[in-house]
Amino acid sequence: MTGVVTADNSSFSLQARSDVPIGHKVALQDLKAGDTATKYGEDIGRIIADVAKGEHVHVHNLKTKRW
Repeated sequence: MTGVVTADNSSFSLQARSDVPIGHKVALQDLKAGDTATKYGEDIGRIIADVAKGEHVHVHNLKTKRW
């Protein structure tokens, strides 16, 4: 896949390791259990299982910090 950083109009390539439903997240770097996940610079939760770069990030490996 190709991603675009709108702040500076740069782009990057990333290979997804599996099909990812539209609107879901993909890890842009390796993440370890306990790491904070960010989306658009905002804290969206805590990683609860290791996630490799390119893997699907969703409720099976990410939990909110709200409760």
